[in-house]
This record gives sequence, C-alpha cells and structure tokens, in this order.
Amino acid sequence: MPNYKLIYFNMRGRAEIIRYIFAYLDIKYEDYRIEQADWPEIKSTLPFGKIPILEVDGCPLHQSLAIARYLTKNTDLAGKTELEQCQVDAIVDTLDDFVSRFPWTERNQEVKEKIFSELLTHDAPNLLQDLDTYLGEKEWFVGNSVTWADFYWDICSTTLLVFKPDLLDIHPRLVAIKNKVQALPAIADWILRRPPTKI
Repeated sequence: MPNYKLIYFNMRGRAEIIRYIFAYLDIKYEDYRIEQADWPEIKSTLPFGKIPILEVDGCPLHQSLAIARYLTKNTDLAGKTELEQCQVDAIVDTLDDFVSRFPWTERNQEVKEKIFSELLTHDAPNLLQDLDTYLGEKEWFVGNSVTWADFYWDICSTTLLVFKPDLLDIHPRLVAIKNKVQALPAIADWILRRPPTKI
C-alpha cells in the first residue's frame, strides 16, 4: 500500500471528496492541514501552486477530481462499467462546473454576497431540477450502488446549504441521497471524527 499524504487547508473544501474516498475504502493516509499563514511559503513549492495535493510515496498529484478518479479506479465507486464510469464523471463535472462559478476567494464581501445570491437564487433551481429529473426513481445517481458522484453531491450541496438553508426544500429525492451517503458507516464515522469547519 502506498504512503499517502493529503495536503490542504483546515476546511472541507476541495479536499473533502478525497477524504470521503479514503474513509469509504478504508485507506490510511496523513490528513495534513496547513494554516493560512503558512500558505504563501508552501504555495511556492507546489507544481501548480494549488492545493489539495496528494503525495503518493512522495510523488505530488494535484487537481482534486483527478486524484478522486485515481483513487476510485478499479473500485465500484467509479461505476461498475465503462458506461457507468462516464455517467459518474458527467455528474461530478456538472456539479463542479456549477460550484466553480462561485467567487470563493473574492475579498470584497459585497461583491461576493451579490454573486453568491444570484447563483443560488437564479441558477441553482435549474441545476437542481435537472439533477432531480436525472435521478428519477433511482436510489443512486448512477447504477444500483453508491459511487463517488453521490459523495460529491453530498459534499457540494452541504456547502451550498450553509449559504442557502432552504435550497433543497422542494427536492426530497436529492435530500434522500445526501442522507443515504451520510448514513454509510464509514462516512458517518468520518463525519463524526473530522475537524468541525464551516465549509
């Protein structure tokens, strides 16, 4: 088993999908959380100046979704067939396209709140309706068992609910997936153990 070291801030953010996968697959790793004050110094040492980074036996991998694909490859979390794997990737990319539009690092609070509000009020309902329609009567987004697309939905929606608590009020089926993910024993255990952070 390789030696894994995950480097990120003390927050869920873009590293949480990796932490979910490690928890579910019961893989040991070092959850190395850096302080904001130390970030400039660390940033200059990284291949693309961004985190999360997953060091695999000292080899640094970047891009959280690429890392997630690497860790789930050859497991059912990726999807059980090549067709399912593409569907899983598509759901993840759809969610990531939306979440990436938020100005997470905007320093002007007024500008930040305005854009957040517009995205959550005007754009989110269409995305949620599309996801709800895609899900239909299925138990999971893709196939007949949990995939990392379900994990990513739980993580992204949990963060957005911090900013708009009524976001999923009219989408009980989407809430049901969140609840099922969080009830998986390995994920429930991780949620209990992880450092409490806002996002």
